[in-house]
Amino acid sequence: MISRRLLLTGSAACGLATLQDQAARAEAVLTEDGIYREPWFLESFLELADDLAAASEKKKRLAIMWELRGCPYCKETHLVNFARPEITDFIQQRFEILQLNIIGSREVVDFDGEKLSEKRLAQKYDIRYTPTFQFFPETVEGLSAKKPPAREVARAQGYLQPPHFLAMFRYVAERAYEKGSLRDYLKANS
Repeated sequence: MISRRLLLTGSAACGLATLQDQAARAEAVLTEDGIYREPWFLESFLELADDLAAASEKKKRLAIMWELRGCPYCKETHLVNFARPEITDFIQQRFEILQLNIIGSREVVDFDGEKLSEKRLAQKYDIRYTPTFQFFPETVEGLSAKKPPAREVARAQGYLQPPHFLAMFRYVAERAYEKGSLRDYLKANS
């Protein structure tokens, strides 16, 4: 016979596990184009200079997350990394994330005013892997005159485990890219 105490203890443990599970569950939604999307990602007219200026007004940084349908590491980023409140809270407070498709056809206006598809923009910036995160300076000043790779302050390619993923965003938020590489930052802060 099961005692009442054991039943209540078991119910409490089950309830706690459910609460912990809900806290760790991602809010990502699988879109019609087969890419996961976070509800807090930037809704944009895809004019990068305007997106950067708007982010700056909010005292945030602009980052582009490049993805591809069926990319297992993109899915992992959404369902594991973005499922962690400490990560999403940090990012939402400091960054605007613009999600682009590495082979997409939506028209984007680059910092220099050039209109091109997502796919052509990815080629212009030599984006070859997904996920890739591009981070841009705090202001749009002078960006149009720079060559595309020089417009970024940092880039991270491929999947990063949650601690390193959060460190990548801290690296940009703290402007540590002015002092050294992400690899050096990770070594110093591990």
